[in-house]
Amino acid sequence: MPVLTVRQIDHTAVICKDLAATRHFYVEVLGMTEVPRPAFSFEGAWFEAGGTLVHAIAAHAESGPAGEVRDPAARASRTQHTAFAVDDAVAAAEALRAAGVPIAAGPKGRPDGAAQTVVLDPDGYVVELVSETGGEKLAVDGGQSA
Repeated sequence: MPVLTVRQIDHTAVICKDLAATRHFYVEVLGMTEVPRPAFSFEGAWFEAGGTLVHAIAAHAESGPAGEVRDPAARASRTQHTAFAVDDAVAAAEALRAAGVPIAAGPKGRPDGAAQTVVLDPDGYVVELVSETGGEKLAVDGGQSA
């Protein structure tokens, strides 16, 4: 019997260098909604889509460093990342490219038929966009993706 039972992910947090750039990415690019945030003693913003929350924390003395520390070549879906469900990860890649957002990887297929597209947020954090279908027509990533 487990010690406790997790119900769901409550939020993920990112430490950011430029809160305005982070807000633009999560709201204007990914279509999340900025939602009210408690009056913490440090600057930040909360973004929501469905029941998923992203807590953006502006870098400060107690937050730790902003930005991804791994080598850019190692930033892909096989490393630490946050994945967001979208209707169509292939169409998402096309729309993001048209908007000037660089695609880090994909779109690619998973062995279960899902499709994945990987982008980086303004601080270099890996963000995967995944759809349940669409991957069956793409090259499969060897079954190694998360």
